[in-house]
Amino acid sequence: MGDRTGIQWTDATWNPVTGCTKVSRGCDHCYAATMAERRLRHVYTRRLPVSDTADNRIDPFAVRLWPERLDQPIDWPEPRMIFVNSMSDLFHQDVPEDYVLAVFEVMLFADQHVYQVLTKRPARAARFWKRNAATLGLRRIPEHIWIGASIEDQAVTYRVRHLNAVEAEVRFLSCEPLLGPFNDLPLDGIHWVIGGGESGAGARSVDPSWAIGLRNLCQRRGVPFFWKQWGGRTPKAGGRLLEGQEWNEFPECAGRVA
Repeated sequence: MGDRTGIQWTDATWNPVTGCTKVSRGCDHCYAATMAERRLRHVYTRRLPVSDTADNRIDPFAVRLWPERLDQPIDWPEPRMIFVNSMSDLFHQDVPEDYVLAVFEVMLFADQHVYQVLTKRPARAARFWKRNAATLGLRRIPEHIWIGASIEDQAVTYRVRHLNAVEAEVRFLSCEPLLGPFNDLPLDGIHWVIGGGESGAGARSVDPSWAIGLRNLCQRRGVPFFWKQWGGRTPKAGGRLLEGQEWNEFPECAGRVA
């Protein structure tokens, strides 16, 4: 957790869950897994994993719950954008549904913030909301909780269809790391798109035509576009300019915390 972050499209991170497993090419050089292994191993391995096996006990990136962190956004009175689970995926299969519900209860209570929930498992997000909307007394996920899916290349664009099955006021895509061009990226029902290159050891480079094509697609469909970085050995190595300028567009509802 941090009430400050270097991620340009958010203000803070909140990690009531840590750990994940790889599901597609975008996970190959996961920064969260690297951080867990190199910097946070001594912290994470002191906590039992959800799936308590001998292998998971020594794996710092096995899924772990941190219920003592649940109330952290309540203690932040100043409105901010909060990236939920920058070190995990809230909809990973190892996260119990009642715990996901507890996270949502905090987000609904501390509604001075905007929460950005990003997942590679939007199908589970849709199932979760269908089962729990009535319990929470809502039909749709409200405007201050954004539900997003990671879409790194054409092969995983099916996640957009799953994301659109989530009854939410705001849905977004993170095309980071951008690993190929999009021949077809359906943007109906999508309110924001983030693009960016990979950073860290072994970072795969972005063809400028992929980034320009993604931006142009968003412009044609009237979807706000945020270009985070070109990436490289470090996040700032390649700079942020796309065709000579920064692209820092946000959805209109982001103004509530501006």
